Amino acid sequence: MSSRTSWQGPIPSTEPTKSFAGVFRYLARATHLAWTTNPALTITLAILTLLIGSLPAGVAWIGAAIVDAVVHASQLHTDSHTESYRHALLLVALEGGIVALLAAAQRGQSTCQSLLRAELSQRVNVMILEKALTLELVQFEDSEFYDKLTRARREASTRPLSMVMRTFSLGQNAVTLVSFGLLLTRFSPVAVVLLLIAGLPVFFAEAKFSGDAFRLFRWRSPETRRQLYLESALSSDTSAKEVKLFGLGPLFLERYRAIFTSLYAEDRALTLRRDGWGFALGLVATLTLYGAYGWIAARAIAGAITLGAMTMYLALFRQGQTALSAALSSVGGLYEDNLYLSNLYEYLDQPVPERLGVETSGPDPSDGIRFDRVSFAYPDSATPALADISLHIKPGESLALVGENGSGKTTLIKLLTRLYPPSSGQITYEGLDLAQWSEVALHERIGVIFQDFARYQLKVGENVGAGDVAAFDDRARWLDAATKGLADPFIRDLPSGYDTQLGKWFRDGRELSGGQWQKIALARAFMRTRAKVLVLDEPTAAMDAGAEAEIFAHFRSLTRDRIAILISHRFSTVRMADRIAVLDGGRIVEFGSHDELMALGGRYAHLFSLQAQGYR
Repeated sequence: MSSRTSWQGPIPSTEPTKSFAGVFRYLARATHLAWTTNPALTITLAILTLLIGSLPAGVAWIGAAIVDAVVHASQLHTDSHTESYRHALLLVALEGGIVALLAAAQRGQSTCQSLLRAELSQRVNVMILEKALTLELVQFEDSEFYDKLTRARREASTRPLSMVMRTFSLGQNAVTLVSFGLLLTRFSPVAVVLLLIAGLPVFFAEAKFSGDAFRLFRWRSPETRRQLYLESALSSDTSAKEVKLFGLGPLFLERYRAIFTSLYAEDRALTLRRDGWGFALGLVATLTLYGAYGWIAARAIAGAITLGAMTMYLALFRQGQTALSAALSSVGGLYEDNLYLSNLYEYLDQPVPERLGVETSGPDPSDGIRFDRVSFAYPDSATPALADISLHIKPGESLALVGENGSGKTTLIKLLTRLYPPSSGQITYEGLDLAQWSEVALHERIGVIFQDFARYQLKVGENVGAGDVAAFDDRARWLDAATKGLADPFIRDLPSGYDTQLGKWFRDGRELSGGQWQKIALARAFMRTRAKVLVLDEPTAAMDAGAEAEIFAHFRSLTRDRIAILISHRFSTVRMADRIAVLDGGRIVEFGSHDELMALGGRYAHLFSLQAQGYR
C-alpha cells in the first residue's frame, strides 16, 4: 500500500460516481441503512412525504373553487347570497383543514428527520469505528488510509440520511408535479412542457459544480488533515508545554492560516462560478414564469378561463416551478450525496486480511518462541527492517534486545504479537505457527508494554485494568497488579486512590510524573495473569538508572516461569538477562550472555564500555 499522500499521485478511481449515471449507485445501501436503523421512523417518513406531496394540488384546486364561488355569488341577487355564502365558507373550511393537515405532516416529517438523523449518525460513526477495529496496524501507519478515514468521518456520517431524505423529497415533489401537471393539462399541455424545460439549465449547472466540489474535497484531504493536526498541536495538553517553551505557537498558527488561505481561495473560486452560473441560468426560469403569467392572464381576459381558474393556473405554475426546482435539486443532491457516500463505502469496503487462525494452544508448550530465518520489510521500503532473524527462547528464559534506534527491536516485537506478518520465514509459539493461532488466544498469552504506551484519560484503576479487558473493573486485580508493578504506594497517596481521575481533560483530573506513568504501564503488564510471555519495550526510559534496575530486577523475579523479553538502552539492566541479542541494521550481529559478549570484545562490549565510562 502506498504511503504517499493523495496529492502526490492520482486520486483513486471513482468513475461510477464521477458520471451522473452513477447518481443512484449507493441509494439502495443508504436506504437499507436507514431501514435497519429504525424501520418505524423510515416508514413514517415515507408516508408523511407522500402526504406532503399530494396535498398542495388539493389546496390549489379548492382555492380556485373559492374564487369562482365568490365571483359567482357577486353576480347573484341578494336572496341567493346565503346559499353561496355557505358554500364558500364550506370550501374555506375544507381548505383550512387540508392546510392544517399539511402543516401537521410537515411538522411530523421534521420530527422524524431529527430523530432518524441522530440515530443514523451514531450508527454510521459506530460502523466507522467497528471497521477500524478490524484493520491491520500497517493500514493505520499509511497516509492514504488516513485520508480515507478523514473523508469518511468528516462528511459521510450525515450523507446516508441526506440521501434517503432527498429520495423522499424527490418522491414528494414527483407526486406534486404529477398532480399539478394533470390540472395544468386542462389549460394547455404546452404549459406543462414549459414548466419542465425551465428548470433544466440550473439543474445541470448544479450537478456539474457538485462534482467539481467533490473532486476538490478528495484532492485536498491531506491538507485538511494537516490543518486539523496543527489545530490539535496548538490546543492539546500533550503539546502545550513544548509549543510554549519553544515558541512554536506563532509558526504553527501561521501555517494553519496559510492552509486555510489556500483552501479558501479554491472554495471562493468555485462558489463564485457556481453562484454566477446559477443566477444567469435562473433568469431563464424567471422569464418562463412571467411569460406563462402573461399567457394565462391573456386567456382570462379573453374569457377562455374563469377568474378562479386563472388564479389556480398561476399558483400551479408558480408552485410547479418550485416543486420542479426542488425535485431537480433532490436529484442533484442525490448525485452529490452519492459522491460523498463513495468515501464512506470506500473506507468500509477496505479489504481486511482473512484471519484463519483458530488454535488456542500449541502442541509443545516447552518449545517457547522460535524465529526461523524471519525477514520483514515495511510497505514501499526497499530496505528490510529485519533480515534473516533466527532465535529460540524457552519458557523461564529472559532475552534482552540491544541496538541503536531503528535497528529493528520494536519491529521484532510487533511480529511476535502478530501486528505484522513476516515477509518471509516462520515464527512459532509452543510449536505452532503464529498464523495458526487464534488472535485472541495469542494476545492473552503475550503481554507487551511499549515505550509509547497509552496514557488514558480514565481513573487510575482503569488505567491499570486496561492490561486485561476481561478484568477491567476488577479492583482486586488492580491492587495485585499495581503492587507487582511497584505503583501501589504512590497510588494510595493520590486524593481518591485508585478512583483518581488521570489527565486534564476532565474535572479534578491529576497528572502523573513520567516515572509514575511508567509504573502504571508496568502494572498493566502484570494484569495479564494468563500471559506466558511478557515484553517490556523501554517503558522505563523516563526513570533513572537505579529505579530502572530495581524495576527490572523485580520484574525478573516475578517472571521466573515465563518468557521475559527486555528492551533497554541501559546495559546495567540488560546484563540481568539470561541472553542478549545485539541488533544492527535489522540483523542479529551478536548473541550470548553478558559475560560471553564481553569476552567476545565486539560491538556489545564496546557499547557497554562507552556507557560505563559515563558513570565514572
